[in-house]
Amino acid sequence: QLQLVESGGGLVQPGGSLRLSCAASGFTLDLDYYAISWFRQAPGKEREGVSCISTDGSTSYVDSVKGRFTISRDNAKNTVYLQMNSLKPEDTAVYYCAADRRTTTISRRASCKYSGMDYWGKGTQVTVSS
Repeated sequence: QLQLVESGGGLVQPGGSLRLSCAASGFTLDLDYYAISWFRQAPGKEREGVSCISTDGSTSYVDSVKGRFTISRDNAKNTVYLQMNSLKPEDTAVYYCAADRRTTTISRRASCKYSGMDYWGKGTQVTVSS
């Protein structure tokens, strides 16, 4: 089964930090050909795109996490990270990563996005509470 696997979630106090990781299971997550997006879904709320990184390395963040979260990738390890600092209780959610396969040279130059993803992970819980 082709899917992504998230790790690194947990319970942290407000102001604390966590680093989430996103890797693949069942296929090679060649980051030259996959743009990766992080989403989160809090109880009773719709899923929202948080951050993404395109195949050309360009990144994007939702306003609520700008300056606190950093997305990065390690092409050698086929892994994408989401470093989350200065965490707030409102960051509490299940965090998912998803992959968007880019098959053409033009598409690999495009910005990352939060729709039409090809593969998903099952999520990791992040709880920010004192």
